Amino acid sequence: MRVGLNLMFLVDEAGGAGRYASELAPALLEAQPGLLLTVFVNRDAPASLSEASWAGDVEWVRLPTRFSNRTHLAGQVTALPAIAARRRLDVVHSLANGGPPVTPRVKRVVTLLDLIWLHQQEAWGSRAAVRTMAALTRVSARTAHRVITISHAARNDLVRSFGLDAAKVDVTPLGVRLPDAAPRRHNGPPTVLCVAQKRPYKNLSALVRAVAELHDERPTLVLPGAPTAYERDLRALADELGVADRIRFPAWVSDEDLEALYANATCFVLPSFIEGFGLPVLEAMARGVPVACSERPALPEVAGDAALFFDPTDQSAVTGAIRRLLGDDRLREELSAKGLERARQFSWRRTAEETLASYRRAVAE
Repeated sequence: MRVGLNLMFLVDEAGGAGRYASELAPALLEAQPGLLLTVFVNRDAPASLSEASWAGDVEWVRLPTRFSNRTHLAGQVTALPAIAARRRLDVVHSLANGGPPVTPRVKRVVTLLDLIWLHQQEAWGSRAAVRTMAALTRVSARTAHRVITISHAARNDLVRSFGLDAAKVDVTPLGVRLPDAAPRRHNGPPTVLCVAQKRPYKNLSALVRAVAELHDERPTLVLPGAPTAYERDLRALADELGVADRIRFPAWVSDEDLEALYANATCFVLPSFIEGFGLPVLEAMARGVPVACSERPALPEVAGDAALFFDPTDQSAVTGAIRRLLGDDRLREELSAKGLERARQFSWRRTAEETLASYRRAVAE
């Protein structure tokens, strides 16, 4: 099988979509030896991609476009299909909510990670930008031979919101890479970690308020991620509540720095109002960090019985969950053990195998 991966969206700060892309490619090669993989990237693609251990096993096509301007879309709808046809690819798989609507003689698979941007439009810039994204995503979904999504909650939302045939949509959950070393036991001062984009739907203000309410525990809250307008709101709230000295806002961090943040965390808490999957929950579990998170789609689907759940609209519930985790050693140990077991059920090999099955369905149609 000849497969093209459309990673034209990929830049250094691509978040969960970037993790998906960088892990899926090598997992596909491992799951199907002999797979001929062509990877399409833009001129701003992370240098770490070409330095990866699997980089020599794929063919790279670097188009002279930038993700930050309109040449990105032009490259996807003109240059990419022409190159895919010339290379006689069987499938082109676009990994981040959109791809070329026409690829002559080549089947199209598109991953729609979620539709959060459609339901939380105020966090995604202008209405015109959202309308453009909605139009492109709908066209990509309706013209694709197969659509992949990453949770049953996201699949149900996609079918309901876009009117797609449910039989056309495959669910392929994301995976997590288990660390080589055994998880470290945290013995330092109480630290609450949340790895999430700084957008309003992540509900990070509930964590800031919780810090202010945890008078006895006095935890430090760590919120890594690229700065946004919402971060300014969070900083202002922290100042207003008198807890600015206990909240850290590191910008985008490298994988090595992220590992250090997980190792230093007493617990991981994600208070989102909605998630397409919630990959940081799995990443925390894989490192033995006890997790508390919202009881909102798709987090229960991912966390199973290995997390402490709360209603994200109830501040007392958010604060209470953190208080329980910080104050109960036995509970933390129990959730740590359950989290490790839960994380083992989500491998990138499984993601790759189910993705290959979707490719075969596309080719067979």
